[in-house]
Amino acid sequence: MTENTQVAAQNTNDAARKNEDNARRATVTPAVDIVEDSNGITLWADLPGVSREKLDVKVHDARLTIEAEASLPVPGTVRVHHAELRAPRFVRAFTVSEDFDTTKIDANLSNGVLRLTIPRREQARPRRVEVRAG
Repeated sequence: MTENTQVAAQNTNDAARKNEDNARRATVTPAVDIVEDSNGITLWADLPGVSREKLDVKVHDARLTIEAEASLPVPGTVRVHHAELRAPRFVRAFTVSEDFDTTKIDANLSNGVLRLTIPRREQARPRRVEVRAG
């Protein structure tokens, strides 16, 4: 076997191992609270152990998707021989009404809680109608 063939075979084995690890990894639906008011909606998603680098929030065709990977910190001096608890992968998706402006989403991750604020479009905001007497 040539060196290039060995490298290709190793890369194939590494990819297969990674796919197997992802298949065994738990996918968790995060708990979410949603509050709506006249200005828009605010969504809080519980994502414990997730860093900003491992968080992906996407909006496409009125579909809001949250994907994240938690990490369990292991000190550099510790070598893990067996672990029954794996860091979960979080996935949750929502359909967003056309009443909301998804181009102006504000996202903030703090202490394992993601806060998304989605403003209501100006045309969809409630307005007061003046009533005249007479």
